[in-house]
Amino acid sequence: MKTLLPTLAMAAALLAAAPAHAAYPDHPIRWVVPFPAGGAMDNIARTLGEDMAKTLGQAIVVENRPGAGGNIGAELVARAPADGYTMIIVANGMAVNPALYGKLAYDPLKDFAPVSLLAVVPNVLVANKARTPARTVAEVIASARAKPGKYTYASAGNGTSIHLAGELFTSMAQVDLLHIPYKGSGPAITDLLGGQVDYMFDSITSAKPHIDSGKLTPIAVTTSKRSTALPNVPTVAEAGVPGYELSPWFAAFVPARTPQPVIDTLNRAMVEALKKPAVQQKLAGIGAEPIGSTPAQLKDHLAKETAKWGTLIREKGIRGD
Repeated sequence: MKTLLPTLAMAAALLAAAPAHAAYPDHPIRWVVPFPAGGAMDNIARTLGEDMAKTLGQAIVVENRPGAGGNIGAELVARAPADGYTMIIVANGMAVNPALYGKLAYDPLKDFAPVSLLAVVPNVLVANKARTPARTVAEVIASARAKPGKYTYASAGNGTSIHLAGELFTSMAQVDLLHIPYKGSGPAITDLLGGQVDYMFDSITSAKPHIDSGKLTPIAVTTSKRSTALPNVPTVAEAGVPGYELSPWFAAFVPARTPQPVIDTLNRAMVEALKKPAVQQKLAGIGAEPIGSTPAQLKDHLAKETAKWGTLIREKGIRGD
């Protein structure tokens, strides 16, 4: 007993000196947006981050790291510590970029852990009223078949959801439309409004103001269901191309090997935020429709999207800008 007591006393002293394991989170969380400020992705991150900060009791700092189709920000997060204090919001590019670029500095499936699907922001096929008389999907197809290669559609760049929506349309409708890539959605919509191009599968976020002003004709949305932002506009599938669907989704990931309890904490805060009317109202303002999911559901979704778009990209020979 006499020899045991000093040992116990020493053990107790060591335990007392050891710092208590801090509850997560105990300092601000960095949320990387791999595109410039002001777009749908940036708006979603800031809207959710503001609400999540209240739930988690720590600030969520949005950091824009644009460049290379989202690859710069993705590589940054892939190499970040797997402690739950760095996360990223991504779009379809997470599924598209492996096939679009010859070599990536990260693996979308191995270097990230899924947290939650966040929202869908539908694309909408719009036409310049002054340049083309087409008002329906059937008319777009008929005019394209009558004059192959004559009609054009703008995109925000090779491999963007706007471009892939057009490629999927031409493939499934068996028509020849000429793709005109731009360096971003802004220049593309400017030329569409100016009459330099005929069509664009633009994001509702940027297209709706021009639809409301009467400058652009909404023909169909790319999602499987009609958009709440444009309830009277049919889907491409119901308007003449059965099975067509492109749903520009946004989701949150953290570095691989992030502890599951940390991921679950973030997931709960995200899903709770997406259910709140105030958050939903802000998202509706940019045409975003909330989803929310489990990490497992997001993992399955990414795998399916990667296979789907990888096949189309390889078939069409699409390469990154």
